[in-house]
Amino acid sequence: MNVLRVSTSSDPGATAGAIANGVRECGSAEIHVIGPRAVNQAVKAIAIARGYVAPSGLDLYCTPSFSSVRIAEGEDEKTAIHFDIRARHDPHAGVVRGDEIG
Repeated sequence: MNVLRVSTSSDPGATAGAIANGVRECGSAEIHVIGPRAVNQAVKAIAIARGYVAPSGLDLYCTPSFSSVRIAEGEDEKTAIHFDIRARHDPHAGVVRGDEIG
């Protein structure tokens, strides 16, 4: 999956859909953001995406880190926040309830 770039004008709902699709299809999604307002939009999108995938039994978590990105050819590198979003392993998967045993 490509790294999503979230800006201050990004729609959190649309970004959440891209995150949910990335997790469903690839097992993870990645976001790069620069600036506090873009971080705000990204965090809202992650929260919304959790709601999108919850009915299918997935719980998302994210790991933030710093990364260097170049916005355009010839420009200096900038420090971005990188969010790595993954599905948490369902602790109840594979558990057999007592009433399901033969």
